[in-house]
Amino acid sequence: MSEAPDIATPRVSVPRFDDTARSLAAHLATLPADELARLLRVNRTLAAENHRRYTLFHDAGVPAAAALAAYSGIVFRYLDPGSFSAADFEYAQQHLHITSFLYGLLRPLDAIRPYRLEGDVVIPGGGQAPFDFWPARLTPVLLDAVRRDDNVLVNLASGEMKRLFDWRRLAREVRIITPEFRVREGERLRTVVVYTKMCRGAMARSILRNRPEDPEQLKAFEWEGFRYDPAASRGDRWVFTLG
Repeated sequence: MSEAPDIATPRVSVPRFDDTARSLAAHLATLPADELARLLRVNRTLAAENHRRYTLFHDAGVPAAAALAAYSGIVFRYLDPGSFSAADFEYAQQHLHITSFLYGLLRPLDAIRPYRLEGDVVIPGGGQAPFDFWPARLTPVLLDAVRRDDNVLVNLASGEMKRLFDWRRLAREVRIITPEFRVREGERLRTVVVYTKMCRGAMARSILRNRPEDPEQLKAFEWEGFRYDPAASRGDRWVFTLG
């Protein structure tokens, strides 16, 4: 996450679960840096940084930034929100959902503070890990959002994020399209994590910029040689291959 994002957004909004995130952060702020290092499985430097983040989480002087500007991982770099127009941000606000172990489910313009958390960390005072805490809270929220849209969810999150929801219920009640990105090596298809992350960001960007009305239009997506491969695809598991 960027401590001082340089991406301007037209506005910010309040996260749906802002009070919950503040409560979870308050519990994490009670932990010494050594305990955070153990829970987050990070070195002392990163533990100290995140101890500072949680200690200052409720400080009015610590700036909050729109989620789409605050996250700086590979997926978000290839989503490239810095090139978005005000209209692109507003469209994203209505259609893009960002999973978060601390904030649950975010909209792109939701104002968030820097943090680090893993899905299997049992949070002191809460007694549950995010993977156990969030599903009952997030599933109906995401279902309502998808139903209000077109009843189609394009799943571009990493596999572990499904554990933040009752995924079986989601799959029963809305259509879920899961793009996969593979590299062809002879007769074999291989997943290269960094390419997958790049492609997820690029596809999300393509959706937000082009605003397709028919899911089938997503099959025309191409990026750096990755193209839809009908032979490798099954049902709504759409495989895009390189090579």
